[in-house]
This record gives sequence, structure tokens and C-alpha cells, in this order.
Amino acid sequence: MFGGIVLQPSGEGLTGLARTLWQLGVPASYAEVVADILLFVVAFVAIYAIGRILVTPVVERLMDRRGLDRHARVPLRKLTNFALFFAAIGIAFAAAGFGNILTAIATIGAAATLAIGFAMQDVIANFVAGVFIFTDKPFRIGDWIEWDGHSGIVEDISLRVTRVRTFDNELLTVPNSQLTNGVIKNPVAKDQLRMQFLFGIGYDDDIDQATEIIVEEAEKHEDIMDDPEPTVRLTELGDSSVGLKSRIWIEEPSRADFVRTRGEYVQAVKERFDEEGIDIPYPNRTIGGSLDVEQLAQVATADD
Repeated sequence: MFGGIVLQPSGEGLTGLARTLWQLGVPASYAEVVADILLFVVAFVAIYAIGRILVTPVVERLMDRRGLDRHARVPLRKLTNFALFFAAIGIAFAAAGFGNILTAIATIGAAATLAIGFAMQDVIANFVAGVFIFTDKPFRIGDWIEWDGHSGIVEDISLRVTRVRTFDNELLTVPNSQLTNGVIKNPVAKDQLRMQFLFGIGYDDDIDQATEIIVEEAEKHEDIMDDPEPTVRLTELGDSSVGLKSRIWIEEPSRADFVRTRGEYVQAVKERFDEEGIDIPYPNRTIGGSLDVEQLAQVATADD
């Protein structure tokens, strides 16, 4: 018996492909088994090929519609082929009459899946998180992101981990679940980025003149946008300075653009302040505590 089939010592009881094989010289005791194996192989190849022809283009169109990049497409293609492979095996087992073998494999597979699931909870969590990153697209390769006190440029995204290059040129391999369970800041997710900087001037300085200088220097910088236009608001009356907060916008932002543009802009404003005699005061610091006059007198007497 093989796969629930009783082997026949002669050609009696053989039907279909098995009888044809017996007529071609295959012993009757093996004809049924060979026929089942041939049916399995033919069914597997046919189902897998048809699946690749019909399913793969649909998956490609869906990925095109979602606008997925290369690093998102590769693992999804692998998952599609993996699913087609096992679907073809299952259908081929059923077509060949190996239902009992298929049931045994399914039972063993279910038990193994359960055991592996408990042992690989973190891996599975990272895998699911990777799928969400590919579908939700909170960031892309090349984006500058910040999370849990870390920041850097995304270099690679896989289904388990994301690799981020820090601005100190360190490579961080981050489990995907850490990036989906917390808050991720993506300053360059949009086409425009607003930057803010607080300029402090003295209480005796002209606020209108300082405001005009801040706006003029923003308008002169080629990387600062005119629309939305730069704005300045008085936001603080500090212990030693008046705070003027500048808000400017840059287009197609990146970390390098952000740092360079902000540095050049702040330097230009500082130089103009110096030329116009506008002071950026040092902060006043008050030291707490008290002095004991009697103790000071005793120390002075002892010194005499």
C-alpha cells in the first residue's frame, strides 16, 4: 500500500494512467505508484507555473499602485513565490490522491508552527512590524528619522530590521518592532520643512530693526523659500533678552540641507546684528545662598 493505494500484482483494477504505464511495460505492482507520482509532479509544475503567470503580475501591479521601492518589492516577491510553492504542493498532493500524506504534513506543520511561534515571538513581531513599515511607509530609504533619542539616515529596510547610519557614521541595526511601537519623527517626509530659531536681543535694542534684519537675511538666502514667506514673532521676555523667533521654510529637505542652511542663516543674522550694533546679551546667572556676617567678622579678626 502507498498513499492509501493497494498495489496490484497484475493489470487488473488499474485505470487511467496506471493502466497505460502497465501497458508500456511498467510492472503492475508499481504502475499505480508511478502514476500517482507523475500526477503529483505534473500537477505541481502546472499549478506553480499558472500561479506565477497569473498571480505574480497582479502582485506587481499592486506594488506599482502602492509605489513601493526596490527594497520593499524584493521581500514581497519572495513571500509571493513562497506562498505559490506551498499552494502548488498542497493541490498536487490532493490531485495525486495522497490525501492522507497531505493531512499528516498539515498536522505536523501546524504543531511545528505553534512551537516555532512561541520560540520566535520577537522575530515574528519584527516581521509583522516590517510588513507595516512597507505598507504604511512612515519613512523611506534615504530619509532622516529620529526615535527614542537616536537619529540617522535610513540605509536599508528589510522585513526584520532597519539599518540606520548615524551622523557620526555609526551603523545602527534596529529591530522593526522598535520603530513601529514608538513615535518616529521624520522631518523630511514632506516636500517642505519649517525651521525655527530664537534670536535674543537686548531690551534697549530696536525690535522692529532686528525683525527687519532677520527677515531680510532669510529672503537673501537662496535655499530659504519665499512662499511660505519668512516670519518673525516676539515670543519671549527673558531675564536678559527679548526673544524673536524666526520661522523659515526649505524645499526638498535633507539633514545636510537643514544643518547647512540653518548655520548659514544664523551666521548671516549675527553678522548683521554686529554691523547694526544690535546686542545679543549674555544670560544673567544668579548664584543662590547667604552670607553670615558674624562668621565673616570672626574670620577677619583671626586674620588680623
